[in-house]
Amino acid sequence: MPKKKKADSKTLIKAVEAGKTQAEIMSEFGYKSSAQVKTAYMNALIEAGKVTPIIGGRGSKATKAKAVGVGKRGSIIISKEMVDRLEIGADEKFTIRKTKAGIALKRV
Repeated sequence: MPKKKKADSKTLIKAVEAGKTQAEIMSEFGYKSSAQVKTAYMNALIEAGKVTPIIGGRGSKATKAKAVGVGKRGSIIISKEMVDRLEIGADEKFTIRKTKAGIALKRV
């Protein structure tokens, strides 16, 4: 598989905004197809924060289930990685309730 081309995002965006043709951009940046140009341009816009990235259809890392434990005193133990990912603060409070699907935590 050929190595992925890495163009300077800012330069590519400036070239498109300056009205350069697709052929000129392909020649300048060394792309061999229009699909490469379009993909690089979209990635550059995402990197620059001008476009919101699309979340994959099979779920993102934030939605994957992680196992939690229960300590000797009945405390629910959640990994630091999961706490960081869910942006849970040290002083936050939750209500817990039983649902048909299992249990649900809700911030108070």
